[in-house]
Order: sequence, then C-alpha cells, then structure tokens
Amino acid sequence: MSNHINARRQRAQSALNTNHIVLIGAGSHIPVPGGMDRIYPFKPHPDHYWLTGHRTPGAVLAFDPQDGWRDFTPDLTEDDHVWEGLTEREGEPISGLKTWLKERGGRPIAVLGVGGGPLDGIESDEAASASFTELLLDARRAKDEVEVELMKRACAATAAGFDRARAFTVPGVTEREIQIELEAECYRQGGQAMGYDAIVGTGTNAAVLHFAPSSREVKEGDFVLIDAGCEIDGYTADVTRTFVVGTPTQQQTELHGIVREALEYGNSQCKPGKEWRELHLECAAIMAKGLVSLGILRGDPQGLVEQDVHALFFPHGLGHLVGLGVRDGSGYLPGRQRSDRFGLAFLRMDLPLEPGYITTVEPGLYFIEPLLKDPARRERYADSINWEEVDRWLHIGGVRLEDNLLVTESEPVNLTGEIDLSP
Repeated sequence: MSNHINARRQRAQSALNTNHIVLIGAGSHIPVPGGMDRIYPFKPHPDHYWLTGHRTPGAVLAFDPQDGWRDFTPDLTEDDHVWEGLTEREGEPISGLKTWLKERGGRPIAVLGVGGGPLDGIESDEAASASFTELLLDARRAKDEVEVELMKRACAATAAGFDRARAFTVPGVTEREIQIELEAECYRQGGQAMGYDAIVGTGTNAAVLHFAPSSREVKEGDFVLIDAGCEIDGYTADVTRTFVVGTPTQQQTELHGIVREALEYGNSQCKPGKEWRELHLECAAIMAKGLVSLGILRGDPQGLVEQDVHALFFPHGLGHLVGLGVRDGSGYLPGRQRSDRFGLAFLRMDLPLEPGYITTVEPGLYFIEPLLKDPARRERYADSINWEEVDRWLHIGGVRLEDNLLVTESEPVNLTGEIDLSP
C-alpha cells in the first residue's frame, strides 16, 4: 500500500473514532437505459477511491477498529478475462466479505459510500452511517501532497484549453465548436476526462448560469462565457473566464471590471479561518457598489446586500470546494443550516477555510430576463433598482470569473492564475 493511502486511512480512523464495523461501497456499473448493452463510465464513490486509490465497480472497503482495513474487490470471472483482458484485481476476493462479517457477528455496522450491490441485505446503524459520512467528508477536505499535485496538473491542462478556446473564438464559430477546441486541447495536455459538462454561452446566453453549448454562432462584440475543467485521476479543475470577441464596449469593460475586482478580493481572502459565508457577502457588497456606480442600483451597497437586491444579478454562491469531483468536500459544518434568505439559500458551503482546502472563487453579474423582467420584482425593488437602466443592459448577457485557490498557512496559492483574465 502506498504511503499516502496509508496516511489517509489513519486520518479516517482518527476522524471516525468508533467501535463500529465500517463498510464503504465503491458503487456499481450503471446501465444505459433501453437495453443497449452499454454502461455509463464508472466513477467510484469519492470516499472509497480516496481510501483505496483504485476504481473497481462492486468493491467494498471494510474497517474493523480492532483489526484494521480490508480491501474487498469482485472475484475475477472468465468474462473479465475475455471482455476486458483483466488478469488480476487489487484487494482480496469479495467472496470472503460474508465470512469476514460473520466472524464479527453482533457488532454494529455503518455503511458509507454507495450501498446496494455486495452490501445488499446488510443491516446498518443509520444514525452512525450518516454521522460517519459527515466525519469522513470533513477528513477529506484538506488535500494531501498527492492531491495537490494532481490538482495542479488538472489546472495546467485546463489553462491550455482556455488559451486555445480564446485564440480560436472569432465571429462565425459556434459555441459547440469552442467547446470542442477547449476539450481537445485539455486532452492533448494530459487530461483524462472533463470534470463536468462544459458551459459555453455567448451573447445573451452568457446570462444562463449552466448554458449547454449550442449551434449559435459568435458575433462581433459578444461576451463569451466559458466554464470548464479538466480531470486527471479523478481530480478536476473548475474555471470560468468571460471575454469579448473584438473590442469591448465601455459597458462590457465596466461590468467585467466589477466582477474582476470581486474575484481578486475573494482570492486574496482565502486564508485559514475565513468564513465562507462572510466572504460571499463581502464580494456581493463589492459588486453591489459597482452596480451603484453604473446607475443600476440605488442606495448603500451594504444595505442593498442586506435586502438581497444583489441576488437578482448574482444569483449563486461565491464558490465551493473542489478536488475529487467538481464540488468535492463542500457542504455545511454540523449544526449549520441552509438559510432561507434569497441571497444566501444557494450557498454550496458554509464553513471556515482551513489549510489544504482548494476552493473556487467565482463571482458573477448577469442580466437574466426571467428575474429582471418579472413585474412583481420590478414593483418590489422599485426604490432600489433603476429599471430603465437595467433595460439598457439586458442585451449584454453576463460575466463570471472563477479561479481555484489552495489555502495555505500563509498566503493563498492561485492554481489557475495564469489563465488570461482580460475582457
């Protein structure tokens, strides 16, 4: 077993601090519906992968605090040899799991990761399983040296993809063609997959938060918003850039500059102990101040944020943790509840940052017609929003900028800082 896997298991054992038997399922293949004899690409549950380092459908990692860890994987079959060319698997045959459990009969069991499959019929302590899931998630949040190196490689490949996409984007190319160019370059630079479906929105499509690339052709003067991340060994970058095809207008330059100011401030504050909810609101205030300067909002920026006026233009959270998956380790500290405030209900995490965390910082300002043309909202915010000015901006789309920051004991390290931020 590699040193880093052994260190992770020690960290998990300390975090769980239990006398329960713990079973962590990797998950199983999922068939494509329709009887097409195909399966979706397999991705193991991150808890299992983090503690084993292998991607084996149907595997189970077992832990007995009195006896240590056992890595059970499916017995090799003739079909494995014939169809996949497998000659061996890591771990020991899963046919021995029942005997292993029988020898520990009567002891409480917690099931983590993915249940079902080889874990069908095993009675588990549901409360302990839920509690241990949160404890293991927290233990995984701080990345070790191996994980940081993988993230750096994923970010470097992603940077190459963004460079290629920007150089390729000229009037007449489509959003889909931009996606293809970006992803192809990521693969050329060592990427193994994309961490999530790429977002490419041009013109007013840039105001759609998760816009799927379409056949729309880019026009001179369009904003182009690209949100994409390359994956290596399960670790993915998550980056957004917004730029203009041609020469930016004053409107575009001003809007982009406001978002960039919030990004650079947010990046600088990714330090140990910084509360994420607090940083989200601070960046929201920066952008509210910018919108006041443009004549779009009226009033004191801090007061506007307290009234959630900003959320009509910034309707998502400032970011989330990233690593073994695009939102790896995000969530709320135990005891913290999701707010029902319009301006906070969408936060993907509410916790203090710690050394080793890798987080995205992704402020954005958008002119989203369903939000901004709603009569009820126009009446409610008549004193706070200059709706005539808003109408002058509805054609512009939106701007989002996103970096990946490694929190250290001192200053944050921007893993994606080399990617062009200019409009």
